[in-house]
Amino acid sequence: MLTHELTIFYDGYCPLCLAEMRKLKELDTSKAISFVDIQEDCFNHNYPHLNWAALNARIHGYLADGRLISGLDVTYVAWKLVGKGWVYAPLRWPVIRWFANMAYNGFAKHRYTISFLLTGKKRCLPCEQVNRGSHDKN
Repeated sequence: MLTHELTIFYDGYCPLCLAEMRKLKELDTSKAISFVDIQEDCFNHNYPHLNWAALNARIHGYLADGRLISGLDVTYVAWKLVGKGWVYAPLRWPVIRWFANMAYNGFAKHRYTISFLLTGKKRCLPCEQVNRGSHDKN
C-alpha cells in the first residue's frame, strides 16, 4: 500500500503542468498527494518498473490501492482530493468522457506548443523550476 491517496507522475519541463502541480500542492493541506517529476534525474532509479515514455506521453498516477490511472482520471482524482473535484467531474461523465479524453490526448501530445502559446515558454529548464526541491520522494 502507498502512503498517499494519490501519487502523481508529471512532466516538470511543461510550464502548464508545473502551474497545475503548484496549485495542487498549495491546496493539498492534508498532504494526500505525492508529486513526482518524471524529469528528475533519480526518476528511473526510484521507479524502474514504470515506462518513462508512457508517463511522458500523458499524466499518470498511482492510487493508494496500487492501481495505475492516467489522463483526466488523474486530474479528476487530484482535484477531488483538494476539494475541487466538482470542476472536473463533468469531464468523467459517460458521453462527455470520450470527447474530453480525446481533447486531453491532443493537449498532452502538444503541451509544449500550447504552453508556448499561453505562457511564452515552451519548456522549463530544471534550474528555473521553483518547487524543484520540494517533491515528495515516496
